[in-house]
Formats: sequence, C-alpha cells, structure tokens
Amino acid sequence: MAHINRRHFLKTGLAAGGLAVTGSFSLGAARQTATDWVTLGKSGVKVTRLAMGTGSFSGQVQRDLGQDGFTRLVRYAYDNGIRFFETAESYSEMHRMLGVALKGIPRDSYRIMSKVTTRAGVNPQEKFDELRKLANTEYFDIMLLHWQHTATWPTDSSRWQDGILEAQSRKAIVSHGASVHGLPALRQVPENRWLDVAMIRMNHKGTRMDAEDYNTDGLGNVPEVVTHVKEARKSGMGVISMKLVGEGTFNREDRQAAMRFAFRNAGVDCVTVGYKNAGEIDEAIENLNLALA
Repeated sequence: MAHINRRHFLKTGLAAGGLAVTGSFSLGAARQTATDWVTLGKSGVKVTRLAMGTGSFSGQVQRDLGQDGFTRLVRYAYDNGIRFFETAESYSEMHRMLGVALKGIPRDSYRIMSKVTTRAGVNPQEKFDELRKLANTEYFDIMLLHWQHTATWPTDSSRWQDGILEAQSRKAIVSHGASVHGLPALRQVPENRWLDVAMIRMNHKGTRMDAEDYNTDGLGNVPEVVTHVKEARKSGMGVISMKLVGEGTFNREDRQAAMRFAFRNAGVDCVTVGYKNAGEIDEAIENLNLALA
C-alpha cells in the first residue's frame, strides 16, 4: 500500500474536520454502565468505558501475579464485561503475558491499546511488528506515543507519527494517539490535528497529575488539566484517563470520588485502572456505575 506520511495526513485526513464528539452522556439513553461500549471520538474505535491496565508500577504488580494468576484476572475482567486492555512497551513482559491471557478469545470481542517508546534509532515498523508478535495479535486497536513529556513532543516524535500512519495503512494499527505527562506536553494536545486519542492523567486531588514539572512529587493543576480535556473532546478527540486511584494511594472514598470527577466534571470517555485481584475489578465496576448513575 502507498505510504501515508504525517504531512499528507494533516492536510487531507481531517478534511471532514468538524466531526462531532461522541457523547458519553446522551440524553434519554438507557442507564449507562462501566461496561458499555463507547466510541473514542474521531478514532471510530469502540471500547468499554472501563479498561484493564497492565502497568501498575510499570507492570510489576501484574507480573508478580505470575502468568496463571494474571490470566485468571484477565479472564475475570473479560467475563465481567471489561473488553478493553492496555499495555506498553515499557511494561516489561506485559505484551507477552497479555497475549497468553487472551489466547483463544475471539479477537473481535475485545480491544487492545499499546504504547510505544519513541526512541531514536529504532525502526517503527519493526517495533510494531515485534509488539504484535509478543501480544499474539494481528493488529492493535490503538497505538499511543508513550510518555510524551515536553512541549516539543509533536515535532520530536514526527518520525513515530509517520510510522504509525504507515502501520495503519497496512492494517497493523487501527487508530492512534499519545500519552502525555506534564502541562507543557498537555498544552499541545487540544489543537493537535494528528491526534485521534489522548491519554491524560485525571483525579480530583491532583495526585500524580500534570504540573509544570512532569515528574513532580507535588500536586498537579487539576483545573487546567480539566480545561484541556474538555478542549480535546470538543475538537473530536477521544480521551482516556489514567491515575484514577492516585497510583494506588487512594482509599475507597477517594476512588469513588475520582471516578465521579473524571466523568461528571472532566467528561472523559473512558478510564483505565490496573488491578491485582478480582475484588479490585468488582469495586472499579461498582464505582464507575455509581459515577454514571
């Protein structure tokens, strides 16, 4: 197939520009739940509103379960309606473990999102193929540029953006976006025409959220983050939120409050949470159902 470059994509791929954001709260709809399928903006990709993450402390929590324990947890999530799974190149071994866990389940019944590290000197197509092989999948539903944390990331990652578009042309990737850290990086999101999906840190307390210093131990600027989320959705992007449980520091009350805040105040499309046992999955479903009630 013909190579699609980022410049051509920006000039022609968004000619239909004013795509409407797919609302998570359509009036008159039936009661919404954590396991509903929702569309991530202009990406067109449908995912369940609640996802299963595999990167708690860079995947250490999930790896410590061992393959059998992790497989049981993935199957429990799937059987309880969570059909969206996310991983990343930097979560050592998690592509392979997720591929084993999902083996035998019809591929069209779930979605996988991966995140790639935008290193210099790496061939994007070879990396995508390596990750697909590890995850035992012919394609990724969403591929994100991982950990974009500078104001110049849209230019710095242009080679990887082109690479993702090329992978889309050969159907190895369906849609694409970026995971951002820090306000300088986040400020580049709403007006970025390349992005279909943005992954943004979100909770009501600002714990492990975006500040001027992407790596701060202090609190993030919650009002500004919410503003950028709303701007991104208005432009047609799908928004996935992370850090809903404050990287494991929140109690039950705060976990419930974080879910309410993400959907009622910020208006995200879906959230991803890392789990280590079935009880945490049950709680996350309950918390999101309460937030949507």
